[in-house]
Amino acid sequence: MVNVSTALARELVMSYGWNATSCQILNPGIQHWFSSNAQAVIGYTRRASLIAIAGSPVCAPEQIPEVCEEFEKYARRQRCRVCYVCAEERLHSLFAQSPNHASVALGAQPAWNPEVWPAIVERHASLRAQLNRARNKDVVITHATAAQAAASPELRKVLHEWLAARRLPPMHFLVEPDVLDGVVEDRVVLVATRHGKAVAFLVASPIVAKNGYLVELLARSPSAPNGSSELLIDATMRRFAREGRRYVTLGLVALAHAAAGEIHRNPLWLRTLMRFARVHASRFYNFRGLEQFRVKMAPGAWEPLYAISNERNFSVRTLYNIGGAFSGIPPWLAIGMGIGKAIRRELGGALTGS
Repeated sequence: MVNVSTALARELVMSYGWNATSCQILNPGIQHWFSSNAQAVIGYTRRASLIAIAGSPVCAPEQIPEVCEEFEKYARRQRCRVCYVCAEERLHSLFAQSPNHASVALGAQPAWNPEVWPAIVERHASLRAQLNRARNKDVVITHATAAQAAASPELRKVLHEWLAARRLPPMHFLVEPDVLDGVVEDRVVLVATRHGKAVAFLVASPIVAKNGYLVELLARSPSAPNGSSELLIDATMRRFAREGRRYVTLGLVALAHAAAGEIHRNPLWLRTLMRFARVHASRFYNFRGLEQFRVKMAPGAWEPLYAISNERNFSVRTLYNIGGAFSGIPPWLAIGMGIGKAIRRELGGALTGS
C-alpha cells in the first residue's frame, strides 16, 4: 500500500516533474522532504554527512531557488552537506555564479524526439540488422500493465538473471533495479518474449513537464537473443511517437565522450580519477559499451549531467559519499565485492576451459 508521503510525492511528480530523475524519487529507498512554503518535494538519500538529492527539487520552475535554499537550511540543521546528483542544465545555470556551490560534470544523457525514430532506423543499417536478428529469433514485444509487471515472477526472474551477470553488486539510488517494488502505476512496461517466455523487459518513467519518458530500466536475460534490447527500445520509441511524446532519454552515461568539454572543467584530481576509470575499471563497469550502445541509436542530443554540492570546492569526501549513495554500502566494499566476483568468474572460466 502506498503511504501518504509517497502519494503526495507522486502527485507533485505528475504535476511538475521536469528532471529525468523526477519519477525515480518514487522508487524504494528514496526519502521525501516536503517544502513548508511551496508545493515541492525533494527525493534524497543520506550517506554519512552528505544528503544526495535525486536530480533537482520537483516543483514549479520559479520556486526552485527558494526550495533549494529552504532544503539546504534543513540540511545544515542536520549537520549535513547537500549534493544534487544528476542535475541538469537548468539547476547548473542557477548555481553557476554561486560562491558557495561547486559543480562537476558526471557525463551526459542521450535524448531523442521519438517522432524521428523511424528515420533513424531507416538510416542505420547496423541498427536494422540488430532488430532483424531479434525478430528472426521469434522475439515479440508485448505491453504489460503496471499491476501485471509488479506481480510477474517471470520478470523477477529476468531481473535476477540480469543482475547476476553484472560485474558489480546491485546498485541503488538513481540506478535502482527494484523499480517494480516502487510506484509503477504511471510507468510503461514493455516485455520481450520468445516462444511465450519473457527474456527481457523495459520500464519507462514519465517526465511530465517535457512530455516525455526516461527509459529507467532495461533488464535482459543472458538467454535473450541478440537485438532484444534494441527491439524493446524500437517498440518504446514508436509507441511514444504515436502518443505524441516529444522526448525520450536513456539516462546518464557516466564519463560520456559527449560531455568531454564539461568534464575538462572538473578539478584535476577528478579528471585524473575519471581517466583512470575509463581505462582500468572496465571489468567492473562497461563505460565504453554502454556509451556505444546509445551512440549507435543516433540520439538527437547529449545533455550534460552534473553533481552540484553546497561547498566552495567539490571534495573527495563528497564524491566518496555519492559512491556510497549508489552502492548502498561503503564504496571500498562494493569494489572489493566486484573484484571478488571477477576473480571467481575468471577462475571458473579457466577451470571450465582446462
